[in-house]
Amino acid sequence: MTAVCVMVLGTTSGAGKSWLTTALCRHYARQGLKVAPFKAQNMSNNARVVSGGEIGSAQYFQALAARAEPDVRMNPLLLKPEADTRSQVVLLGQVNDELSALPWRGRSQRVWPQICAALDALREENDVVVIEGAGSPAEINLHASDVVNMRVALHAQARCLLVTDIDRGGAFAHLYGTWALLPPEERALIHGFVLNKFRGDASLLAPAPQQLQELTGVPTVAVLPMWWQHGLPEEDGVFDDKTRAAGAVTKTVAVIAYPRISNLDEFQPLKNVPGVRLVWARTPADCAGADWIVLPGSKATASDLAWLRAQGLDRAVAAHAAQGGAVLGVCGGLQMLGEALIDTHGIDGNAPGLGLLPLVTQFDPQKTVRHARTRFGELTGAWAALSGVDAAGYEIHHGQTLPHAAMAAAGDVAREALPGGLGWQNARGNVLGVYLHGLFEDPRVLQALFGTSVPTLESVFDGLADFLAAHVEPGLLDQLIEP
Repeated sequence: MTAVCVMVLGTTSGAGKSWLTTALCRHYARQGLKVAPFKAQNMSNNARVVSGGEIGSAQYFQALAARAEPDVRMNPLLLKPEADTRSQVVLLGQVNDELSALPWRGRSQRVWPQICAALDALREENDVVVIEGAGSPAEINLHASDVVNMRVALHAQARCLLVTDIDRGGAFAHLYGTWALLPPEERALIHGFVLNKFRGDASLLAPAPQQLQELTGVPTVAVLPMWWQHGLPEEDGVFDDKTRAAGAVTKTVAVIAYPRISNLDEFQPLKNVPGVRLVWARTPADCAGADWIVLPGSKATASDLAWLRAQGLDRAVAAHAAQGGAVLGVCGGLQMLGEALIDTHGIDGNAPGLGLLPLVTQFDPQKTVRHARTRFGELTGAWAALSGVDAAGYEIHHGQTLPHAAMAAAGDVAREALPGGLGWQNARGNVLGVYLHGLFEDPRVLQALFGTSVPTLESVFDGLADFLAAHVEPGLLDQLIEP
């Protein structure tokens, strides 16, 4: 039997598609069904290592919610922005330079056969495939080259939910306008409207849902209350609000939010650590009073380093380190902490580093994409608590980072924090750089650094499914998967 497909569409980006898709994956998996997520095309610098390469982080988490093994077919096309007008194209888990060089509209016909094959294969292997759309299906300038919204819905004859963020205002206009801009055969696939992030008395919505149904024939099937602390990492960007878990603030962590930040979702657990305040830093003032400054991953290390300097953040990081403050660099952040970035292949760009670790990074065309299990060596200073701690994570990077030969000869040698070039520490002990993504998702690392644990992903997924089931029209979720 070929899987039934349920699809989540949105009136805008940020409407709630990703978390609703994740909730549906866990809901149907808890019914004893074999479930897989799917998103034909994702644009994000948040990626995870899976069997066959890399996929968007949202589909990785959706696969875990579905109790399925993540694989590249779940997100066959991943676009990783490197500049405002350029993206690296990852097709079925692997970087495709030829597609990366093509204009946006020139790719659709080239990738559609692979997208169809991936979806069809998942449908043959599962009972339910939960599909996520992208942006809005009513972007009429993109409709002819669509490979992620209604073209996928028609191919799969998916039962679609259209979700909107009512907190932004204009929700009913968004829902009606989106529906009205679709051709009749696509409108027919919309089975329900979902109002997300609602605050207040739901009775005040009347008579709008009924009027909308009279106009469209589509019922409003769920009103989902605003929920700030659901625990699922954000997919698309950094929220500007300062976030902290319960309890008095005992540690402030400032994460530098440069324009091409990547894998920011790995810091989600810090939001749930008691006493921790997480700040997304874009100015030196944002770093004031921080206990830790974190330089996260970057999809464009040299240009993000230039941005960091233009904001004066290089001086803020240097001053923090000079005062003995803890600094952590992850992947691209590790590369920035060294003495220099050397690019002889035109991959990222040459640049002087921040000079906080006696290291040099040489960019290489070969991309490292792999899981890693490792153990910290003997660390000192601010990061001593990690000494001997086992850790698991993943690597996604171009280039290799090694000690600066001349500095090492003069006695300025970085201490190897993780074996095999995965991590380095300065002599003073307050600056640590690692290639390992996912440190704060490892309970052993959290326990060592904070003496605590945070809610597991399993509990987050179950909470999402419970929340959805409590606020959707009774029987609707079962009706969506009826033959």
